[in-house]
Amino acid sequence: MPSAWLILPTYNEAQNLESMVHAVLPQLAHGGATPTLLIVDDASPDGTGRIADRLAGELEGVRVLHRPVKDGLGRAYLAGFQAALDGGADLILQMDCDFSHDPADVPRLMEAAGSADLALGSRYVRGGGVENWALRRRVQSRGGCAYARLILRVPVRDLTGGFKCWNRRALEALDFDGVDAHGYGFQIEMTYRAIKAGLSVSEVPIIFRERREGQSKMTLWITLEAVWMVPALRLRS
Repeated sequence: MPSAWLILPTYNEAQNLESMVHAVLPQLAHGGATPTLLIVDDASPDGTGRIADRLAGELEGVRVLHRPVKDGLGRAYLAGFQAALDGGADLILQMDCDFSHDPADVPRLMEAAGSADLALGSRYVRGGGVENWALRRRVQSRGGCAYARLILRVPVRDLTGGFKCWNRRALEALDFDGVDAHGYGFQIEMTYRAIKAGLSVSEVPIIFRERREGQSKMTLWITLEAVWMVPALRLRS
């Protein structure tokens, strides 16, 4: 049976973590896969790390990677990806901890990764969408995706999506040391690097919802990083 790892980065997600772990762990065992859920916590001051350690002690298949400082979403994912590869993972998934990504969609991404190098949960293909977003946020999100697609000249419609399932061979083909983005631009960069490496990408329609509890991690710096990073990626390729 394949080994499926889910990388779940956390920073101040004490309100969501336990519910998410209990909701997603059974989904990760889809098709008889051997599930491992790796929580990557960046020294959350709200006690998220302590909750993660307790869950790892209570539930088989849950592990925790503690990082000493908050060092960005991209660095957290790369650390988790490397741990999954070192641990023998066949499929490596990534998603948010705040229930904006539905745990029930995990099996569909795993199935899609059977015929693609990267299965991407997409808001902007037929059947996908967003719920409970203000008009301004909808415009910003679609505009950001359109900007990235235009500059990078790629067909993927949801370049900023962070709900993904990678085949092992796909991550092994990418140079982690060359990844520059720390914030949400990481999602754009990794998908673009996959396409440029000749890997196949399948977009799976999902409904993206507003976070259940807690505060958004989006900041002006994160937005600006993504804006300047896109043309920089194009120039380097």
